[in-house]
Amino acid sequence: MLDRRNLLAGLSTTFALAACGRGGSSAGVLRVGSQKGGTKALMLASGALDGAAYTVEWAEFPAAQNLLEALGSGAIDLGLAGDAPFQFAYQAGSPIKAIGAQTTQQRAEGAIAVIVPGASPIRDAGGLKGKRIATTRGSVGHYLLLRAMLSAGLGAKDVKTVFLSPSDARAALQTGAVDGWSTWQPYVASALAEGDRIAIDGRGFTQGYGFDIAHESAIADKRPLLDDFLKREDKALQWASTHVDDFAKVLASETGLPLPIAKEFAGRGARLPVPIDRALIDRQKVVLDTFRQFGEVKSERPLKDAFVLTG
Repeated sequence: MLDRRNLLAGLSTTFALAACGRGGSSAGVLRVGSQKGGTKALMLASGALDGAAYTVEWAEFPAAQNLLEALGSGAIDLGLAGDAPFQFAYQAGSPIKAIGAQTTQQRAEGAIAVIVPGASPIRDAGGLKGKRIATTRGSVGHYLLLRAMLSAGLGAKDVKTVFLSPSDARAALQTGAVDGWSTWQPYVASALAEGDRIAIDGRGFTQGYGFDIAHESAIADKRPLLDDFLKREDKALQWASTHVDDFAKVLASETGLPLPIAKEFAGRGARLPVPIDRALIDRQKVVLDTFRQFGEVKSERPLKDAFVLTG
């Protein structure tokens, strides 16, 4: 869990964005968390918040774990995270629910991947045995690592999992302190640009869902703002699928990535909204079961209670 000092540090990049854009009146404040290269970059690039009658306060985080800690504490109202970190946080007792869903229709290589140095002998999941692999606990990278281990018949003792933040994991890989790093974009693109390679691609192991997650108090008190934001986010996703170059320019500015890498990231499969229905919820059972199988989740909160049906 993040202590108060770390939580405040994570929120240090928060700033208010006048969502009305052209001087409209404000009818409230929606506090939205964004991961590096995530929702904030998308909404700014597309102009999707122009004309909104409320203010968005952004808070940026290096990983879903940090965003979900802030969300669970009530420091923010809404944030987008992958299916694995969402289930991890929900099962830990966080007062949150998914109110929107996204998926990548044609998933590109490297959206989630185990990255290794170019000369590494690791070529597939079997090569993980006896190796030290860095990831962030409860992340999509953590989930990928567990699914890859299962595919190769490996148990928890066969791989040394080293839980680190993305910045610490990158440093550990560069120095040889770990043999690989199970992570996600834009960290994958950045690592590839520095000479690392993909040993295990996530397409065969993960479902690729992301969820707009809200604190229960925000669902009760700010539902009109949440609904409006999600509609605008849907439009922004549609825009990004056909404006890769424009999106990449904002991504480069927001993340510090070189423009060619940002463009590669922006073009790696368009994300589109999908309804939260019972079939989607049923498909999420494998995520929860995987964490439980490795002893990472022990609670028994009903899976269906983590979602607000939209379809």
